[in-house]
Amino acid sequence: MRAMILRETALVEEGPLESADLPMPEPGPGQVRLDVDVCGICHTDLHTVEGDLDLPKVPIVPGHQVVGTVAARGEGANRYRLGDRVGVAWLHHVSCETCEYCEQGLENLCPSATFTGLHADGGYAEAMIAYEDFAYPIPETFSDVEAAPLLCAGIIGYRALKISEVEPGQRLGLYGFGSSAHVTIQVALHWGCEVYVFTRSEGHRRLARELGAVWVGGARDEPPEKMEASIIFAPAGWIVPEALRDLDRGGTVALAGVTMSPIPELDYDELLYWERGVRSVANFTRQDAEELLEVAAEIPIETTVETFSLEEANEALLAMKRSEIDGSGVLVID
Repeated sequence: MRAMILRETALVEEGPLESADLPMPEPGPGQVRLDVDVCGICHTDLHTVEGDLDLPKVPIVPGHQVVGTVAARGEGANRYRLGDRVGVAWLHHVSCETCEYCEQGLENLCPSATFTGLHADGGYAEAMIAYEDFAYPIPETFSDVEAAPLLCAGIIGYRALKISEVEPGQRLGLYGFGSSAHVTIQVALHWGCEVYVFTRSEGHRRLARELGAVWVGGARDEPPEKMEASIIFAPAGWIVPEALRDLDRGGTVALAGVTMSPIPELDYDELLYWERGVRSVANFTRQDAEELLEVAAEIPIETTVETFSLEEANEALLAMKRSEIDGSGVLVID
């Protein structure tokens, strides 16, 4: 099968993903093999390729926003029929389900958790293996291309909304307006929130206005109102004090990135006092995924997508790195 494989990390400008012909994988117990139709690209893929994350497995096939059809089933796998359309996301598997985190419904924090495109080969390929309990039916509302961004950008944005503790009708700040934020704003508006967007890209600013942001500016610009909650999607630590400066008393800033550059020293009296909080978002749970797909179909969410071929994976990641994609990038596997 065709795949784009990472053998050694490097800047994406150097084209580190290689086209390869790999053996067709066979599903084990509780697993299914998917014929991959599309796979969204994500900043986590970029961090994987460029070595910002420790890689437990190389070579590795990246990709964790996968929509495909069930082509084969392993022993005991009977949740889906052959030909069913499902989605696969970042959380690949949790093997314990009995630790203190899993028992609290926090499987995203489980030490045994493994992740698609990091511990296990992902969707930059014609086929991949997934555990059936970690695959999700795709609402018929969405085409394959429309659904792909929901499977990480959407789910992580949804969990970030929950972590931020924003309430319906409140003022929400979004810092960075890429793939995740352009989905998250639609959920927040569905909840009746006023959304303020902080981003440097003119294309992203235009899209934010089109989607309903009440104010758009840069991360160092002063908004007309204080935020009651905020989410930082950009992996830039210098934005944290800026977001706290714009945050009202009792508000929370949620950090939605899997990695971030160093955060500057924070002045306690100016930025943190009055019960302002900062919380990171770590992965997601299956419940988050199911809830997001349900609300996405209810709205319904409209994803803005630019498509690339599988062999253009390096070019797609570079365009994302340069903020040249408005919305989400998606690889279409012929």
